[in-house]
Amino acid sequence: MNTLTTGFMMMRWEILSAVMMFFSSQLNVVCRKTSKHTLAFMCSGLGLSMTCWFVMGLMGMTFSIEAMTQFWMSSKEVFFDVMSKTPTNWPMP
Repeated sequence: MNTLTTGFMMMRWEILSAVMMFFSSQLNVVCRKTSKHTLAFMCSGLGLSMTCWFVMGLMGMTFSIEAMTQFWMSSKEVFFDVMSKTPTNWPMP
């Protein structure tokens, strides 16, 4: 029974995240109407994190240390490559 329940919940994480996005949106609206800006900000953060989780689940992306390290290394290489191609007299604000 536990195996069936766990399997069902693992297949339904996308639905859970979509429901959480809806609830956080509704709570955000209610908190903004009652001038509870801190709670509205927290609900916005919850909605944003659930959106990222939803998209990662749909795209089949996993959150692991190896994937984050690979992303960081490739973005660092791209950043240094772009910065090495900028002119030396680039106007800085």
